[in-house]
Amino acid sequence: MKQRIAIIGGGAAGFFAGINAAETNPDAHIKIFEASKQPLAKVLISGGGRCNVTNYSIETKKLVDNYPRGSKELRGPLTKFGLSETIEWFESRNVPLKFESDLRMFPTSDKSETIANCLLQTAQSLGIVFIPDSRILNISRNQEKKFVLSIKGNRSEEFDILILTTGGNKNSFELAKKLGHSIIDPVPSLFTFEIKDQLIDDLAGISFPLVSLSLSVGQKTFKQTGPLLITHWGLSGPAIIKLSAWAARELFLSHYQAKLKISFLPEENIETVYLQLLQQKCEFPNQALSNFTISGIPRNFWNRILQTLSPLDTFYWSKASNKQLRTLAEKLTATTLDVIGKGVFKEEFVTSGGVCLKEVDFKTMQSKVCPGLFFAGEILDIDGVTGGFNFQSAWTTGWLAGKHCLS
Repeated sequence: MKQRIAIIGGGAAGFFAGINAAETNPDAHIKIFEASKQPLAKVLISGGGRCNVTNYSIETKKLVDNYPRGSKELRGPLTKFGLSETIEWFESRNVPLKFESDLRMFPTSDKSETIANCLLQTAQSLGIVFIPDSRILNISRNQEKKFVLSIKGNRSEEFDILILTTGGNKNSFELAKKLGHSIIDPVPSLFTFEIKDQLIDDLAGISFPLVSLSLSVGQKTFKQTGPLLITHWGLSGPAIIKLSAWAARELFLSHYQAKLKISFLPEENIETVYLQLLQQKCEFPNQALSNFTISGIPRNFWNRILQTLSPLDTFYWSKASNKQLRTLAEKLTATTLDVIGKGVFKEEFVTSGGVCLKEVDFKTMQSKVCPGLFFAGEILDIDGVTGGFNFQSAWTTGWLAGKHCLS
């Protein structure tokens, strides 16, 4: 009899696992069950509808450094199926990829449908059966060690192999628990910071090309550099989003209360900026401070800093005391703001948490506690920062699970 493989979860990891299982075992009978009516929903909406497939980080080490959880476990798998293999896989199926200045990779079509259609058509050509609107209510094992799936609509089916690719939701974790696995409680990852402070109020839309951040939360400190954006509710931008990923668990435990120290001039320090201001005072004593600009500091923000140090904004350089100039240098290089909550972000469906990684064999993605059970994708306690890393994890773990599920 043909080996029967059930894949629960019709997302990127599920389809990739199914496709590779079918290519490795052409005689297998494979079904993908999806609770919703739409396959590959996250693929279709990711990257603003363009699908950020992966990240053009050539070295495996550079890739794994972008996973706050799972970097150690992914090091080996990414040498088996990493960036170059992902590019080759899609391009061999007439889906060329391109990378942008920030190293994010997209299909050259700039349409997420290109990726989704590739996966759907490849799965269909291999005889994989996709069953939408088929929520799995329960999983058990019978005397023959087969997996018995109880499916919405009073149905049940038996399978020899089970691959869980259900993502980071409560129902999927409950299924894993029933099969003997422990779950690391999920918390949000990839989000913005809610901050209320006179320094940034009413300055939404102002951005900085490069800042240095230091977040103190609980007993830990997290650091990050990159672009920063002031929003209506606080701060966002790549530097904040990455910082939120690394500090996700600690921020959750602290109820999103933390201290954020910012250097708006990361290549400078208080002393070097102070000396620049002193030089400006000596050379242009009769000019107004409001007419001065520093590279990397938007004029509106410079004027806001002056306002917070009132009446400095009405001063000419000749009237500014050295103490005031030092305070100004501190504002530019060591401002501290209170984080009071978690803001919103379009990719906040990424969570930190899932199946405990110690219970999974990362050479095959098979469970160490339930033979015949495999995992791939976000159901695992793996999450990457924004930039295509979560999809790369899905391709990598899906490839491994598909290749080894019947070996």
